[in-house]
Amino acid sequence: MDDAYEAFSPLLLPSALFAAHQEQLANERKPDFQNIAQQFTQFYYTTFDENRSNLAALYRDQSMLTFESNAVQGTSGIVEKLVSLPFQKIKHQVATLDAQPSSEQGGILVMVTGALLVDEEERPMNYTQVFQLQPDGAGSYFVFNDIFKLIYG
Repeated sequence: MDDAYEAFSPLLLPSALFAAHQEQLANERKPDFQNIAQQFTQFYYTTFDENRSNLAALYRDQSMLTFESNAVQGTSGIVEKLVSLPFQKIKHQVATLDAQPSSEQGGILVMVTGALLVDEEERPMNYTQVFQLQPDGAGSYFVFNDIFKLIYG
């Protein structure tokens, strides 16, 4: 057997080094949760600001939205709630975005804080929003949970 091959054979590596190597390989195959969270957030708020009804594709029948303590479940109910909000124009400005992997199945927890301008209002309102993203099995993600709250004070 070739000496170079033996030097790098997983069977001959110390177990801790082999485990670290396996973990590195697994991490290289995992999606970058922070990048996914940033892409999702940009897409979500751009779509929300331009045409809220187009957000339907991000939700499923098991999805739940809690908007200012009012909960609604399912794609149609969520979109109905978002479209019925009492403003014509809105602009979200994201201030912070934090993300964490949230499950062994590849879920991602996303927390956003920011400010939004509604209609002709000149003073922005602060908000926080939390999304629980789940893989959809087709290489993308859907919103499983969505909690939105204005911050008063």
